[in-house]
Amino acid sequence: MIYVHYLEQSRALRVVWLLEALELEYEVVHYSRNPKTWGAPESLKAVHPLGKSPMIVDGEQTIAESGAIIEYLIDTYDHQRRFRPESGQALLDYRYWLHAAEGSFMMWLVMRLIFIKSREKLPFLLRPLIGSFLNKMDQIVIEPRVSTFLRYIDDTLAQRSWFAGEQLSGADFQMHLVLQLADMRADLSAYPNIQRYHKQVVQLASYQQALQKIPA
Repeated sequence: MIYVHYLEQSRALRVVWLLEALELEYEVVHYSRNPKTWGAPESLKAVHPLGKSPMIVDGEQTIAESGAIIEYLIDTYDHQRRFRPESGQALLDYRYWLHAAEGSFMMWLVMRLIFIKSREKLPFLLRPLIGSFLNKMDQIVIEPRVSTFLRYIDDTLAQRSWFAGEQLSGADFQMHLVLQLADMRADLSAYPNIQRYHKQVVQLASYQQALQKIPA
């Protein structure tokens, strides 16, 4: 049995979706965030010192980080190689998008979220000054990078159905959540291929089954 340690409002949907696609038996262990610090409870830190989610326990193996988990599950259980290209450009694209999701894109979306949360918690008298500064930083630093990434992703998806070619792969399990978060923090109406891709994903039975286990 594989155990998925899921901290609320984390990125564990990627892992549960892949487990559904692989048709593996698993159990989701739910954790609530600390309402003051928004961090992980000590019970999750007992599983892994950093208390990060998603995390899986498979027998004696405890694995953290979305990309590492996706690679482990595909390498270990995808015996038919449905979700990993064998070679060539598709394999290179698979590796690139699997790592670019967190390495290049997610940090800017998280930074934008931090700015938004910071503005919301500012004392009323400080909002005009510091809130204006945070808005300006978003416009100067974050928005240009997010827009560049979204254009690049949209152009990529104009050429193929999935991130690594014409077949669903681990890169899609990793990247779709990035686009979901971007949709919450940016206007995606100018990116028709991203919108088409999102509709394609949510129609998958495995994705819908994952949503029944944990929220997006």
